[in-house]
Amino acid sequence: MRSFIAYILLAAIMLPTLSPWGTIAYFKLNREYITRVLCENRKRPELHCDGKCYLAKKLKQQQDKQDKETSEKVHNTPVIQLFTPQPYFYDFEPAVKAFREPVRFFHQLLFYTAPVAQLLRPPRR
Repeated sequence: MRSFIAYILLAAIMLPTLSPWGTIAYFKLNREYITRVLCENRKRPELHCDGKCYLAKKLKQQQDKQDKETSEKVHNTPVIQLFTPQPYFYDFEPAVKAFREPVRFFHQLLFYTAPVAQLLRPPRR
């Protein structure tokens, strides 16, 4: 029973996608009737339309109908605002930083000697 319901729901979801294929199948099955009766160019056989104009017109109508329904759904969908961003306030004055203690840098390095000479002495006895 569950699989039956699943197939029905799947078909309902896939139906809008498959509707152009239904129109094409109808055209293929009834091509002779469409060519004789419904074709706009039936009086001009040199165009070799064979009902393709009718098929193009029907497919365009379906596409326009789907576009209209989609746009109506989009316009009628309620907008839910989940959060409100806080406004940003900018202060363009320069920030003054006052140090608690004066900064002192009196280190002067004239040359560097590696401590290798002190480490590589032989041990004393």
